[in-house]
Amino acid sequence: MRREQAISETRRLIREGERLQVAPTIGGLRMWLKLSDDLLGTLWGSMDRYHLAWLMVGKSRDIIRGRPMTPDEEAAYVREVAEQKTAALLMSVHALEAQNMPFLGETTE
Repeated sequence: MRREQAISETRRLIREGERLQVAPTIGGLRMWLKLSDDLLGTLWGSMDRYHLAWLMVGKSRDIIRGRPMTPDEEAAYVREVAEQKTAALLMSVHALEAQNMPFLGETTE
């Protein structure tokens, strides 16, 4: 993957994360998490190489056990996870752009 493509895809996912924070949906969150996990894995490697904070993404501080979430609780959960993962994506794009950090599978063609 070319650096410009990596930056573009990361920025696209950042925008989607920001959109999810404004208009949260659990289905949208699930798809976005899959896409962002795939991209981050492609760029930086498997989850065992991620920063510890990235591993906490999706683990709500206020997990509700034994019952379905209310719509308000679900929206708050989606916002919280989207905010955390968007922060991870922002760190990734910063590493690509500002720090010019090499990444897995980088191509120049």
